[in-house]
Amino acid sequence: MLVVTHEGTTNVRRARKHTLVSKYEAFRIKNEETISELQTRFTHIVNHLLGLGKMFEDEELNIKILNCLTRTWEPKITTIKESKNLATMTMEAC
Repeated sequence: MLVVTHEGTTNVRRARKHTLVSKYEAFRIKNEETISELQTRFTHIVNHLLGLGKMFEDEELNIKILNCLTRTWEPKITTIKESKNLATMTMEAC
């Protein structure tokens, strides 16, 4: 009973997970948003998904962050992709 009260029913958890996965998949940098703000929003979504049992590899998260940036970031993205091992790099280092 306490679990249902705290985490919600199976259907509620499934709906939350579906909503968060949709937000994750559609995640993009907003106009005038700083990298710090972007990282905070992204971490919030990822942490909630982790809490619901979704698993991520570091490389997947790093690629997602790099791919959500605008074209103005392209030179930096290319440099990071060429010089870093995205599979072992932390999201903060990205």
